Amino acid sequence: MFHVGGGRSALFNWAVAKQTGGRFVLRIEDTDASRNQPEWVAGILSAMAALGIHEDDPTFEGPYYQSANVGKHREAATRLFEAGRAYFCDCTRDVVAARTGNAQTGYDGFCRDRGLTYEAGRALRFRTPDEGETPVVDLIRGNPVFPNGAMEDFVVARGDGSPVFLLANVVDDLDEGITHVIRGEEHLPNTPKQQLLWEALGAPPPVWAHLPVIVNEKRQKLSKRRDKVALEDYLAEGYLPAAMVNYLMLLGWSPGNDEEILPFDEMVSRFRIEDVNSASAFFDVKKLTAFNGEYIRAMPLEAFVAAVDPWLHAPRAPWTEEQFDAEAFARVAPLAQSRVALLADIADNVDFLFLDVPVFDERSWAKAMKEPAAELLADARTALASIEPWEAEPLKDVVTAVGEKHGLKLGKAQAPVRVAVTGRTVGLPLFESLEVLGRARTMARIDAAIGRLASEATQAPAEAPAR
Repeated sequence: MFHVGGGRSALFNWAVAKQTGGRFVLRIEDTDASRNQPEWVAGILSAMAALGIHEDDPTFEGPYYQSANVGKHREAATRLFEAGRAYFCDCTRDVVAARTGNAQTGYDGFCRDRGLTYEAGRALRFRTPDEGETPVVDLIRGNPVFPNGAMEDFVVARGDGSPVFLLANVVDDLDEGITHVIRGEEHLPNTPKQQLLWEALGAPPPVWAHLPVIVNEKRQKLSKRRDKVALEDYLAEGYLPAAMVNYLMLLGWSPGNDEEILPFDEMVSRFRIEDVNSASAFFDVKKLTAFNGEYIRAMPLEAFVAAVDPWLHAPRAPWTEEQFDAEAFARVAPLAQSRVALLADIADNVDFLFLDVPVFDERSWAKAMKEPAAELLADARTALASIEPWEAEPLKDVVTAVGEKHGLKLGKAQAPVRVAVTGRTVGLPLFESLEVLGRARTMARIDAAIGRLASEATQAPAEAPAR
């Protein structure tokens, strides 16, 4: 699944490529066969396309596959060895641990000057400088400096001759002309090693920019084992791609002037990678949902109806195709659009129109059906039975009058009617909903609620006698 953090990184890269007239290079790093499946690649492409990053755009280049470049990776490893920048080592981890007395200690350089040549089982290690420092120019984090003495002689090719990620990554960057590497801060510790490899291969390093980590409400790094992190999951719940793009762009960066709801093109024109904050960015699902609601309300009605359509039919809808009434939905669609924050919310807002019996929220029932609910419903039923025309304003006037009879304002008076008819205390405007539902179905539901209240009254336990 495509991590929202990967989505944020992709969008920041996409923005830099767009504003500079550059190109966004997608590389599938597939040399680890255990982590490589064609359907996963398809998922990456699909998720990125949902964010607006797709192969049809001239800014997009790729996808390239790292496995197709293995020959150049091996050539680079040979060049490092022949130049004396790397050497072969036959030490296993257990041997190193036994020699140093600590399994956590890094490699001790034992094979540096043994003059070993390649044999199966011997890894190729990069000869890290003994002294000095490797400064890294980072557009977000300033100029962190890494002491060379703190870096072990790291492996660049395994015992079977296959290059490791660090070397393959650098060779591919060189081969593809990468000028900017914009990625998550978890990769920062690898950067001095990669920079040493760039220099050893005779090329200046790229521009580095390490994005702040994304955290949850507990300020813990977003984890797929603990948090909802897959972009596909959010889209499946009815988050709009445009809202997701807008929100992800604000994770670590601000366009200024307290503006947040902006089209992507406008954000691209303002975006500067140097302005990204190095502090961790909070992935606030409530704020994302609020963004989504803003985007839903801004949609043309026809676009909204098309967007929610998958949630109005099987397998997502809780009603059958025979129960669904497209004309009835069209009448309430403008009301629903102004209230839903997720496309998936549409079913809970309109299910009372299509189900034979509303789905009752029992807490709503208990809250709304307190005295004098039974009498109020009976009076409302009598008044509504003959009202003409069956339209929202007359319906409102009737319930208002019934409420006044019982000393209740409209907000309290309409609660039992709403729960009786829709099953919930919140939802679409009540009287517009009753107009669409129709007289017969409204009367039947009020009758059912009155019957339930009567049944509950007879089953209520008698009050315990005083002692």
